[in-house]
Formats: sequence, structure tokens, C-alpha cells
Amino acid sequence: MVHLSHTKVKALLAMKPESQEVTVKGWVRTKRGNKNVAFIALNDGSVIHNIQVVANPELFSEDLMKNITTGACLRITGSLVESIGSGQPVEIQAREIELFGAADPNTFPLQKKGHSMEFLRDIAHLRPRTNTFGAVLRVRHAMAFAVHKYFNDHGFFYLHTPVITGSDAEGAGEMFHVTTFDLKNPPRTPEGEIDYSLDFFARQTNLTVSGQLEGELGAMALGEIYTFGPTFRAENSNTPRHLAEFWMIEPEMAFYEIRDNMDLAEDFVKYLVKYALDNCADDLAFFNQMYDNELVERLKFVVENDFIRMSYTDAVEILMKSEQKWEFPVSWGSDLQAEHERYLVEKHFKKPVILTDYPKKIKAFYMYQNEDDLTVRGMDVLFPKIGEIIGGSQREHRLEKLEQRIREMGIPEKDLWWYLDTRRFGTAPHAGFGLGFERLILFVTGMGNIRDVIPFPRTPRNAEF
Repeated sequence: MVHLSHTKVKALLAMKPESQEVTVKGWVRTKRGNKNVAFIALNDGSVIHNIQVVANPELFSEDLMKNITTGACLRITGSLVESIGSGQPVEIQAREIELFGAADPNTFPLQKKGHSMEFLRDIAHLRPRTNTFGAVLRVRHAMAFAVHKYFNDHGFFYLHTPVITGSDAEGAGEMFHVTTFDLKNPPRTPEGEIDYSLDFFARQTNLTVSGQLEGELGAMALGEIYTFGPTFRAENSNTPRHLAEFWMIEPEMAFYEIRDNMDLAEDFVKYLVKYALDNCADDLAFFNQMYDNELVERLKFVVENDFIRMSYTDAVEILMKSEQKWEFPVSWGSDLQAEHERYLVEKHFKKPVILTDYPKKIKAFYMYQNEDDLTVRGMDVLFPKIGEIIGGSQREHRLEKLEQRIREMGIPEKDLWWYLDTRRFGTAPHAGFGLGFERLILFVTGMGNIRDVIPFPRTPRNAEF
């Protein structure tokens, strides 16, 4: 067991105060008081709450007390006693204070006043020290742990799929290219094209947009796998819902059909939300108070309700009969927008919704084609406030159907020979889905912008830190 030279604030706040000697290390949130007494609020990131330290200025040098300002880092040793004031159960009567690092109040950008989210994005190297971002990062950790725990407990294997790849899983084409060439003078073929055969990988490569295709290869051997890693889209979207680098959770399961896939998606996402409610109560209470006073109620709503399941076609009928005024018109064959998805969840059913059987022309090449030749066994899980949180499908395991679809969509078969081999050698029904990790964190925290639920957001024109 690791024996630290100090006790975390989280542990101190749970201890019974018996005037025992304790040592705490952390950063000053605030200092107030007068010439007779100073109250220092100290936080070490272990919990949203601060611990109050009571210091008698007569016991410490004037120079030290002057340097105890917001942002300064301290080691404090003293007695843990019951707090007389309201707001905290215990406090520390300081006997020793060591200043690890001062923070000049004239230049330290995080002062006691509130700061805008835009300002904090410009100082993303310091924003984890705020209450909001400390809470976001603790919830993010808890959700990542819960993802691994869920799949491990259900017999899934964690598969590490490549970050550098030669395939474009979605056929979207919006990829970051990977090369070692001198961009000012790349080698060229006799026809004047860039000669990628001379590049590091001897072919054109890019950062992955999804681990799904490689995940399917794993499922065809191990049965049930999941990937959880960074993915990249070079989409020039400056919106509160898009990042250029984000994390995806992608399970793939052999012998699953669409109903099994829906069952897993519902159980998985309910487990994650319940894990947050059970293990992040203090941070969720903070978000509920400061950002979204319906947050905890909405999280419980998802856990306590069975998800409605219906076809895309039936959903379009409901939307067209709703007499709502839509920013984007609804018609069969068009992709549903967030406004349509949220209407179904928040107004019509008042429950989370799973839609299936989408028109094949708006879905990816790998989805299982239904007998009507118009729809595929795709599925989207729709949540309140957020719209689609999970997208998935039963995968097309029939070689002829898959080859036909690849040709229809103009995707080069030579790039997917290895993927098609899984349909040539021991093919089997299988299914999977993708959950955008940041979308999940948005939902669980109630934050309004996806840039505020990842430590260092990568967006158009922004790769600082």
C-alpha cells in the first residue's frame, strides 16, 4: 500500500475530528480574514469541496502570509478539529505552513470572480484548477473506468485498434493525412501525382476516423470486443458539438443481430449513467446547481425508463404529423436532425428512443441490408437534450451484398480486401455500435459545449497546449 506524506482533502472531510495531527497539500482557492485570523480554502483536486484552514497570523511570517493568495500551492500541517462555521464538518488549525509555489495575484488569471467558458478555453493549461473543470475531469475519469468495468464484467476483450490507418471507415473523406514527406517538395510520379510509394508506409495513410472495421476483425476471432481510443475528423465545423480529436467507444459482437445490439446499447448506457449517479454525487450536485438544475432528474429519467424502440419510417410519420415548425424539413429519406430527435424523446414519447431500419442511401456501406432493398439494420439511440448519443448497426456479413454496396458507393475494393476476407472465410452475423465519449460526458455533466468536456480541445485553428 502507498503511504503518502499527506492526506487527501476528500479523506480529511470524511474523518472524525479528534484534534489529530494531519498534513494536507493543495492549491489556495481563497483567503479571507483579518489581522487576528486567516481562513484559507484549500483544494487538491480529489473532491469538489475545499477544506478550510484556520491560521493565526502571529504564528507565521508576514512575508509568508502575504504570499498566500489564490492559486498558491501550500503544505499545511495542523490539528483536524470540528468546524465552528457552517459549510464544512471539519477544519484544520494550522501549525506549519510551507509555500511550495506562489501565484502573483497581478498575473495569475484565475481569480475569485467567475470566468467565461471562452476565456477558460484560452487558458486550458490552468482551467483544471477551477471547480467546473475539476468536476468535469473527475466525472470523465469515472466514466472511463465504468466503460472498462462494464465490458470486463460482461466478458468482452479490450482491442487496441490502430491510430494510423489506410482505410476510411465511414467513406467520409474528412481525414488528417500522415506523412514524412517534405511538404514543400514531395516526390512525384511521372504523371505529377505525389508518389506515396516512397513514403514511410509506402502508401497514403491517415489518422483513424473509427476503430470499427478493425474491431470487426477482432470480433470474428474473440467473439466480443470493444475499442476505446482517440479518433480524428478533419471536418471544418466550429460548433458546440464537434471536435477534431475525440474518443470513441466501439464494441463489436459476433453472433449479435440488431435486437441483441439494441439490448446491449440500452444496458450499457444505463449502466454508465447509474455509475455516475452512484459515484459522482458531489460533482453532479455542483453541475445541477451551477449549470443545469434538471440534470440529476434527467439522469435518473434515463436509468428508470425502458427505451422506446421504433423504425425510422414510423418516426418520420410522427414528425410529419406533429405540426411542429422545423428548421430542417422532414421527409422520408432525409437524415434526422437534432431537433427531430429531441422532439421524439422530450415531447412525443418523453423517454429515450432507439430508431432502427434507416434508408440505406443515408447510411454507411457496412450496414446489413433489409429485404425491402431500401433500408438497412442501422440503429441510433436518442437522448434528451443531446439527440443521438449512440449509432450502430447489424453489419453486412454476406459477401455478395457487401461487395455490391461497396461498388454502388464507389469505394475502392482494393483498400478493403482484408475486411472482405472476413466474409470469405467463416463469415457470421455480427453487430456493433459507437458511443462518442465526449457526447456521454456532455450528457452526464449538463455542460453546453463539447470543448468543455475534454482536457485540451482540438478544433479548427486551435491546437494549443
